[in-house]
Amino acid sequence: MYNSFKTYCFYEAVFGFLIEIAWQHLVYISLYSTDSMTLRYNDVQITLKMAPKSADANGVLFESDAATPDLALPNRPIEQADDQPKQLVWRNIILFAYLHLAAIYGGYLFLFSAKWQTDIFAYILYVMSGLGITAGAHRLWAHKSYKAKWPLRLILVIFNTLAFQDSAIDWARDHRMHHKYSETDADPHNATRGFFFSHIGWLLVRKHPELKRKGKGLDISDLYADPILRFQKKYYLLLMPIGCFILPTVIPVYCWGESWINAFFVAALFRYAFILNVTWLVNSAAHKWGDKPYDKSIEPSENISVSIFALGEGFHNYHHTFPWDYKTAELGNNRLNFTTNFINFFAKIGWAYDLKTVSDEIVRNRVKRTGDGSHHLWGWGDKDHSKDEMDAAIRINPKDD
Repeated sequence: MYNSFKTYCFYEAVFGFLIEIAWQHLVYISLYSTDSMTLRYNDVQITLKMAPKSADANGVLFESDAATPDLALPNRPIEQADDQPKQLVWRNIILFAYLHLAAIYGGYLFLFSAKWQTDIFAYILYVMSGLGITAGAHRLWAHKSYKAKWPLRLILVIFNTLAFQDSAIDWARDHRMHHKYSETDADPHNATRGFFFSHIGWLLVRKHPELKRKGKGLDISDLYADPILRFQKKYYLLLMPIGCFILPTVIPVYCWGESWINAFFVAALFRYAFILNVTWLVNSAAHKWGDKPYDKSIEPSENISVSIFALGEGFHNYHHTFPWDYKTAELGNNRLNFTTNFINFFAKIGWAYDLKTVSDEIVRNRVKRTGDGSHHLWGWGDKDHSKDEMDAAIRINPKDD
């Protein structure tokens, strides 16, 4: 039964991976073109129009940035740098190519060779490293959506080191730029450059000059004021290999007799590549597919599929509208938002505090003003159900309760 379940999961993952690879090959040229391109296959011709790079900056990062009663900020354009050819970073290209090939082999071992303890261990590491990004680098340090006492900050920085997505300071800095100048040249993974670029391509080329220029004015003094974050950044090149690769390989071998090959390719490489792509899907898929019930003028969308794998990070239209909400979603306390439940648990024991969220009234006003109309009702009696609609409803055989 266990092997059958693993086989099902493997084929589902491989199918999804092949679709992603096919799509990435289709849009790879978006790394080099910002206008349009024409593809021809047999008698079929497809013309892809690239989005312009002159999208306005959203600008809202913290609650203090908001300038209107419903916490919006008037769009303001930023000065765009001249179009320049991408400078490929071949070291990263080679390393990521090896990682993904090794991860495919690791997925095979996960199903047909590794012990069940190793599979469970890899899953636990996936959740831990994911929380290091979602609850740590993202919601705590990038957005300051809540505060944490030092024991929780220490746990999160350890989890963050397992994830190997740069130090928490660097991750939070890039993410603040992503929100401050979303969908512009100053956005590290500008989604208007195409799916591939926003997913992984931004890590395969040199940073855009506009990103470097605007980044110099970003205030991250609060991050360097945290001694735990300073320690991680100072010793990152020592701590990261131990947390991400060495311990995940050694523990299965010595604790339950796993082979070195299975331990390395399953618990280390397969798990690492998986959490990387889950994180990247927030930048790519959640900026492309889904509803926009809170602000239809921006690319980020509500993507339930991404939320499932990204521990609740796929409610992206809400998050870019209200980035200081610790839930990153209007309805954060549910099974699709594991990170919110994680934060709520530590709030109950006093390790997390000053949790910031948005009032129902503010959300309703914003939905009415800038939403795309997809802010769905659960049924009769929903708090967002207007009185006019309720009065106009046809009620058959009504009786007083």
